[in-house]
Amino acid sequence: MNNLQQPAGAQTRDPQYDLLESRVKALAPARLKGMRRGIEKESLRAQPGGGLALTPHPAALGSALTHPCITTDFSESQIELVTGAHKDVARTLEELTQIHQFTYHSMQALGDEMLWVSSMPCNLPTDETIPIARFGSSNVGRAKSVYRMGLSHRYGRRMQTISGIHYNWSLPEVTNEQYFGLIRNFRRQAFLLLYLFGASPAVCSSFVAGRQHELQPLNGSTMYMPHGTSLRMGRLGYQSDAQASLAVSYNSLEGYGASLQDALTRPYPAYEAVGIRNPGGDYNQLATTLLQIENEFYGTIRPKRVIFPGERPLHALRERGVEYVEVRLMDLDPFEPVGITAQTMRFLDVFLLHCLLADSPPDTPEEIAELKFNQHHTAARGREPGLTLKRGGQEVLLTGWGAEVIAQCRPIADALDAAQGGSDYRDALQSAADRLAQPDTTPSARVLAAMAQDFDNSFIRFVRAQALQTQASLLALPFSDEQQARYVALSQTSIAEQKKIEAGDTMPFEIYREQYVSAERLGLSAATPVQA
Repeated sequence: MNNLQQPAGAQTRDPQYDLLESRVKALAPARLKGMRRGIEKESLRAQPGGGLALTPHPAALGSALTHPCITTDFSESQIELVTGAHKDVARTLEELTQIHQFTYHSMQALGDEMLWVSSMPCNLPTDETIPIARFGSSNVGRAKSVYRMGLSHRYGRRMQTISGIHYNWSLPEVTNEQYFGLIRNFRRQAFLLLYLFGASPAVCSSFVAGRQHELQPLNGSTMYMPHGTSLRMGRLGYQSDAQASLAVSYNSLEGYGASLQDALTRPYPAYEAVGIRNPGGDYNQLATTLLQIENEFYGTIRPKRVIFPGERPLHALRERGVEYVEVRLMDLDPFEPVGITAQTMRFLDVFLLHCLLADSPPDTPEEIAELKFNQHHTAARGREPGLTLKRGGQEVLLTGWGAEVIAQCRPIADALDAAQGGSDYRDALQSAADRLAQPDTTPSARVLAAMAQDFDNSFIRFVRAQALQTQASLLALPFSDEQQARYVALSQTSIAEQKKIEAGDTMPFEIYREQYVSAERLGLSAATPVQA
């Protein structure tokens, strides 16, 4: 494992390696075993021919408002599957698999729809035809739909159909300051995850119809970047001219909170022109500020905290601190039945511990600009031989910087294997080192190779075939009557809970909306949350 011992080309021992080795050794094995991770995975429902399914969220999957494991994201056609937080990687993957199995069995009973297994969407209809998610008639349910209507006015619906995997991660006894240090380092080194795990180098031409882009034609219905890794995280993905004006600081919870508060309370002229309601009285958006709510802020990673019903996320963070981080840049892996592997999850564990334990100087406006450049550059051209990124005003090879990070992760993988037993973490690190040295083995390269070999360079045909294969493999797995009954009960309970919320509503929606978006609910005062 020589390629894990030292960064490529290093002549002397890396002092950062020694620092990380000493810091990880100072962590008690019990604390390492207390690491928890959970997954949220979005997927579009697609028709057999590769078009977007326009049917309602299947009733058999329960209430999208209240189901703990199965909901919708932006679109009624976009299912989101959510695991709990687990101390064991295998248990996390097992739960994600079971939720998939129940979802596929329920969808099979209703017709021939499938889950789209790529982050970039299937063949999309006109923008206004993409259905916005519905959550019922309660105030909280209406607010969710109005928020999504606001997103459609601000960014268009096509952008919102992009899907991904969010990796929620925590370690016991981590302070707010330490979590923000982790976040700064994550943003510095996020290029490596895009290179190693990006799986969206091509798109259906319908996605970019009428838009400016830098993509190249691959065939009549497919556009791509020859060395692209994750178009989802590039200029075509979750980008916003309005949000580009935000200078969000990650140097402290206080600074981060102040940045978000400004965006949540600052009127934005273009959104003021849209208005809260249209002339017919229907709602266009929740607010005319630069951000309607906290979740509208796009980032590769977020500090998070479980909120109370009706509580604003920023209020929860300020009152009770960071509980975990949400990694948001992972593409769906179309070659894997549930979109991610245990080995990928283990690399994320090592990578996040590296980000936590390494020195993390404050960020600066200059560095933030470099990081944005690095993200877009890697997303569009990451596998290009000799590609350089910006670091501290200098140009550095992407592969050299990546090798340096992976080498520094070695003592962390050793410590995790010592705590857990076996060699799974070292194996995950070695796999990443091999992939860095062999770009043809990355998911993005494999996608383009498979498209060329078997599908006449058609993105839709490739993903459709993978989706059908995934569907068949998950339906073929054992799924006991007890497991089926458990998820049926969860669905039924969620529907009853939604009806209970709707029956208990007495506040007019406009008053609910005004109270929910009020600046007072963002502060440090213990204001009473809006009741659903």
